[in-house]
Formats: sequence, structure tokens, C-alpha cells
Amino acid sequence: MEMKRRTMLRGAALAGAAAATGLAGGLAGAASASAADTTDVVNGPWLVSVGWGVLQVNPGRTTPQQLLTEGNDATTSPDGRYVAFVNNAWSSDGRLTPYVSLLDRVTGGIRRLLADPPGVIYGAPTWSPDGTQLALVIGNDTLIAVDVATGGRRVLVQGHSMSGPNWSRDGSMIVVRWVSRSEGPQLRILEVSTGKLRRIYLPEAAGEMFDGPVFMPNSERVVFCTNRWTRDTEVPSGRALGSVRIDGTGLKRLTDTPRLYLSPVFSPDGRYCAALSVPPTNEYPDGGNIIVSTSGFGEPWWIPGDEYVDSSRLDWARAI
Repeated sequence: MEMKRRTMLRGAALAGAAAATGLAGGLAGAASASAADTTDVVNGPWLVSVGWGVLQVNPGRTTPQQLLTEGNDATTSPDGRYVAFVNNAWSSDGRLTPYVSLLDRVTGGIRRLLADPPGVIYGAPTWSPDGTQLALVIGNDTLIAVDVATGGRRVLVQGHSMSGPNWSRDGSMIVVRWVSRSEGPQLRILEVSTGKLRRIYLPEAAGEMFDGPVFMPNSERVVFCTNRWTRDTEVPSGRALGSVRIDGTGLKRLTDTPRLYLSPVFSPDGRYCAALSVPPTNEYPDGGNIIVSTSGFGEPWWIPGDEYVDSSRLDWARAI
């Protein structure tokens, strides 16, 4: 049963891998002429954060490599060179304290960007499109921007529960999952230049599960995971991907089949969307695999390999 499942997944993945990675003939070849004409961005590996450590899945491959042996919530800079990751664990002897660090994918060096006393909680970071800043939530209620060169931090907004920030590719906005004291959980957009906030999504019913907001590459819509349309499904943790315009209108369901969706991310060239999910051929929901579709959310394909147990975040790095 296990071999049959992996064979099915491998065939589906290699059928779609050529397009998503710019490779012809499955594992080797050159980028298509159309891709070369429209962009010089080459899609690189997927990064899977698994709670304590980060895995790298290279294009055209199915077996992950160990990129980091510690840390979580890894995300790659827009130019593909640096990986930002966080650690919230600490030891009573003071040898391990919370930190945010940067891995240089070229040299392999790691530089500490932020360090705080035990008890400080860092959320998942997001890069500014020019690669000079990171935005992240500290202590669940303070969104900060950090200068990557100096480590200097400034408060963008505070006082409400927030999580999962994502910086738009045009640099003007950050979307977060926000908890309002009067309205409850929702999605809000922060205008970076003015500090103004506006609500763009409110759940249909109390108890709706939704998270993972991420801007589409054109910065005109936000994609997120939700069980708004799938609450009656028998699929464990069944959800769909939805999207909404940045003005809060035009709510749209993007995927038809109920399944687990976690941490959607767009490819560096903007043509594809990937997420963590569980293949229907899995007898048990024993971890995450990577599901990929075109940015139009047509028929998806799977990236096979060992399930990424305790996977929490997916990122798609630019090739370097």
C-alpha cells in the first residue's frame, strides 16, 4: 500500500514539476521560451518548517534535505539568498534563549538578528519586497518591522492579538489575522505608509477556522485557508482556499475539493501557488505533503516524499 501510494504521488508530481521549476523533461532541461520572455526569476526549492528544524525540497526531487537543525517558521528573502527563522525555546541555564536569525544560503553562515529574554514569543516573519526589513508579531499583540542590516526595530501596530503577517509584493501593505475585541477574528490590512488598518474579511459564522493570509503576486487580492464552505465535510480538517479583494469585496472560493490546507505561498515567479496538505491516497492524515497548482487554481499536483510530520509553514525560495 505504501509503495503504491508513493508511486502515484511521484508520477503526479513529476508531471507538474517541469512547469513549476522551469525544467523540461522532468528533472533536467532549460526554461521554456515563454518563461524566459516574461521573467528572469527562477523558482527554487521549497522550505518546510517542521517545528524544530527546516527541511529543503529541491526542484525535481522528492527526498528532503535538512537545511536547519533548529528553528521554525522559515522564510526566504525575495532575492533567495537569506532564510529568516525563529526560535521560541529556551533553557533554564540561559544557554538557549529566543532569537530570530538569518541563514546565508551562499556561505552557510548564520547571523543573529534579534535576541530576547526567555518568555518572549516570536511569530512567523515576512520579508519586505526589497529585502531590507522583516515584519513579525512579538508577544502575540505587537507587529514590528526589523531592519535586516542593523536589527533595529519599530512598532507598526500593537494592542490586539495578531498572527501570520504577509507583506505585499508592491510593498504598500501587510495583511494579518486579527482579533477584534468587538467583532472577533478577522483579516485586516495595514497600510505601511499611513499606519491605517482596514478589515477585509469577517467569518460567516462563529467558530469558522481561517488563517494563512497571503497576497497574490499582483497585490490585488489576499488568499487564505478557511472552512467557511466545508464545515459539513467528513474530511478531517477539510478546508478550501478562498480569496478576497484588498478592499474587502469579491469573496471567492478557489478550490473545490475539501482537504487540509496550510500555509499557502506563491512561487517567486508568481505563476504557481503551493500549500501543505494531505494526499487523498494517505490512509491516515500522518503529516503534510506539498500540493501545487497554477495561480488560476486549476487541477493541482503533489510533490511526493516522506510526510513532513508537525509541518507548520511552507515557503518557496527563489533559485540562487
